[in-house]
Amino acid sequence: MHDSRLTRRSFCAATAATLLAGRFARAAESSLLRLKYIVGSCMYGYTPVAEILPEVAKTGAAAIDVWPKVHGNQREQLDELGEEKFRSLLKTHGVSLGCITQYKLGPFGLKDELPLAERFGCRTIVTGAKGPKGLSGGELKAAVGKFCEQMKPHLALAEEHGVTIAIENHGNALVDSPDSLKWLVELRPSEHLGIALAPYHLPQDEKLLAGLIRSLGNSISMFYAWQHGMGCMKKLPKEQELLQMPGRGDLDFGPLLAALAEVEYSGWTEIFMHPVPRGVPILEKTADVTAEINRSRAYLERLLEATS
Repeated sequence: MHDSRLTRRSFCAATAATLLAGRFARAAESSLLRLKYIVGSCMYGYTPVAEILPEVAKTGAAAIDVWPKVHGNQREQLDELGEEKFRSLLKTHGVSLGCITQYKLGPFGLKDELPLAERFGCRTIVTGAKGPKGLSGGELKAAVGKFCEQMKPHLALAEEHGVTIAIENHGNALVDSPDSLKWLVELRPSEHLGIALAPYHLPQDEKLLAGLIRSLGNSISMFYAWQHGMGCMKKLPKEQELLQMPGRGDLDFGPLLAALAEVEYSGWTEIFMHPVPRGVPILEKTADVTAEINRSRAYLERLLEATS
């Protein structure tokens, strides 16, 4: 005899199992870190921006970070082309202006750059900190605190324009060490002061870097996928110079990506290196630059799959 109750029970159990499986699948998918890639224009040297923009989508990115001289000259190209023409080029290639890098202007010289960023819907400007160098301990904390105090009017303006000013831990600067980064986050007067984290300028210790990422958390606005390799201050054979790129040098980015996933990182990721001399592309041909960025991206994506 056919038991309709058993059939209903079986159906309800199967439905519940399906819904539960779907929920777990969505949870697993949501926990997977998806890097939001951005292309640093200086990776292509002084190449015309009209030649760079078609490459952006090929690297899995949808945004560009424009750099000024000496590393690139695309910020100057924006001025030469004019905002209307530059905006038209961005639209043609489906690229947004995600970041403007401005070490030259510094954190106190961005008053004209902030409204420009807002007009392009750009939410991030990267620069360096200003202050004494070579400090440690209490002196360093006090100097970082003073810098944060000096930044208050500039951060108020940044907030007005919807921009975060991200400070890179550049070598030989006020903010160049793990302690200085932690104090910058602890003492910052506004969330519109962020971190542009460059592993290149820090000890090449995966455990230390991963711990630092966990400490900095959502204050990180830009993560440079960039390692020290053999450095970028003197001319080296190209194979040695390229050791700065993820997947080529000795640094294991796996623990760093795991830490980024743990803090639910949602900022930009810029696959990066510096060539010697500055202002040249990392490789001679535009297509080769794109291929090298993709080589590193494939490495990062393999690690992401392993950590998910």
